[in-house]
Amino acid sequence: MRPALLIIDMVSAFDFPEAAALRASVMAAARDIRRLREHFHRRGYPVIYANDNFANWRADFNELVALARASGGIGKAVVDLIPPSPEDYFILKPKHSAFLATALPVLLAKLAVERVYLAGMTADSCVMATAVDANAREYAVRVVSGAVAGMAAVKRRALSLIVDAKIGDVVTTNAAMRQVA
Repeated sequence: MRPALLIIDMVSAFDFPEAAALRASVMAAARDIRRLREHFHRRGYPVIYANDNFANWRADFNELVALARASGGIGKAVVDLIPPSPEDYFILKPKHSAFLATALPVLLAKLAVERVYLAGMTADSCVMATAVDANAREYAVRVVSGAVAGMAAVKRRALSLIVDAKIGDVVTTNAAMRQVA
């Protein structure tokens, strides 16, 4: 099965109320995402940034990256750690799921993707919504636990729900890298 890595909502100014509480989780996820992204790149598999447009309907993806970098703090740290490269794809999403009102289904079809590895933030919101929608579209779903940010207890519950509801599998970063040969 041809895989793709979806990096969800990691390009941000992190100017929302919970950002400080999520900082350690976001940075840990970003480090694992970097490893995954490099692994996918080396094997020639697609990496797709699926990012909230923060209701900024006139901004494109490069502008969001520039805003995150200019915000300093965690936004800059994350973008510096996992900057989009020219070989990566991107989509802007208006709501939680990377599938809702985006070109993601068409892009995945054009790339002949059958399995999606989900990383990003947060486990209980945008990652969960994307996992549910990917499952409904009959993709094989893998949520990479170390590459997903969230408040610890809420993240554990969300990841458990993904497995218990048979939405997808939850795998470690190392397991994902072994699966993507």
